[in-house]
Amino acid sequence: MRSSQRLSVTLAAADSTWPHDGWPTTDDPYVSDVLRLSPPYQGLRESEADVVVLRCEDPEASFPGVLEALAARSVPVVVVSPRQDIEAVLGAFRAGAGYLVEADYHGPMLSSAVQAAAAGRIHLSPSACAALREGVQRMPATGEAMERLRDQFSPRERQIMELLSTGLGAQQIGLRLRLSENTVRNNLSNIYAKLDARGGTDAVLRWLAATSVIRA
Repeated sequence: MRSSQRLSVTLAAADSTWPHDGWPTTDDPYVSDVLRLSPPYQGLRESEADVVVLRCEDPEASFPGVLEALAARSVPVVVVSPRQDIEAVLGAFRAGAGYLVEADYHGPMLSSAVQAAAAGRIHLSPSACAALREGVQRMPATGEAMERLRDQFSPRERQIMELLSTGLGAQQIGLRLRLSENTVRNNLSNIYAKLDARGGTDAVLRWLAATSVIRA
């Protein structure tokens, strides 16, 4: 991510499906310009976008096409879709994409989601977050096993995971808890090891599964 500059976005969407002609505004704090590409998104691999925003009716059908068009490029994606069912949201989240449900966000939230994606975080609109939590409740696990797993965490680690599951990164978590970023990252490394998680996305899914079982 270019920390001192605003971001360039590639909008992958059919010309008639994008509802935000006024986005980004000229004074947007995060996004400088948007390049629009229609399916099959030719030119996506050659673009210099920091983030791809995929606007589609069916993420399960459209997301693979974006990944194919990107080829070997690793570019974060934010999905914008009217679908708010568990399968669509959970699938995008597992692939590392942010997710905004239409009519559940506004222009500044979209810009924030783009900024989060460029920083390696996943931003979800409220309805998408609710779908994700409902989805992890259905994951096969016994309450006793998940409670034992959650008991491995210190109070500080629990605080960090609660904030990580809302989409905050290490720097923002440190500011909230008045900790250094390095301290947060060290705690996250310990958490990932305890959860046997491959990274932040996997850790959040496992954490939400544990807390959902306990709260049910």
